[in-house]
Amino acid sequence: MKLSEMKSALMGLDQVVFKLPNGEIVPEHFHVTEVGGIHKKFIDCGGTIREEQVVNFQLWHADDHDHRLSASKLVNIISLSEEKLGIEDWEIEVEYQSDSIGKYGLSVVDGEFVLTTKQTACLAEDACGIPAQKPRIKMSTLQSENENSCAPGSGCC
Repeated sequence: MKLSEMKSALMGLDQVVFKLPNGEIVPEHFHVTEVGGIHKKFIDCGGTIREEQVVNFQLWHADDHDHRLSASKLVNIISLSEEKLGIEDWEIEVEYQSDSIGKYGLSVVDGEFVLTTKQTACLAEDACGIPAQKPRIKMSTLQSENENSCAPGSGCC
């Protein structure tokens, strides 16, 4: 989800709800402790230099159970970040504490923001020696020249 999509989704909402990939709701007294722009410049295993820019949100909650972040307050935080940090309409990445800091993508479903799982991947599969996956064949669908060649008593085994 891009930043503009999040801002559009926030319009008309009273409360902001974040849901983890397992369906669990982030406690409603969460804070957005950081909004930032992350610029990542890296080289992949094939030697290609790449760049990526994301808007990063960090969600956190403490024992202040009376805290609630309204949608309009979050829009104001986003606007301030755009103005002061030069954040543009980039993809959003969300950090949330699990066993370690988890990084998630973001989507919106029925007015709730759903943290989506992210996976690592090789960006240069053709250059780093990863063999192409062999197609999986279901043995029961194979037909031989003589369909009964492996019938009991046929001598095929």
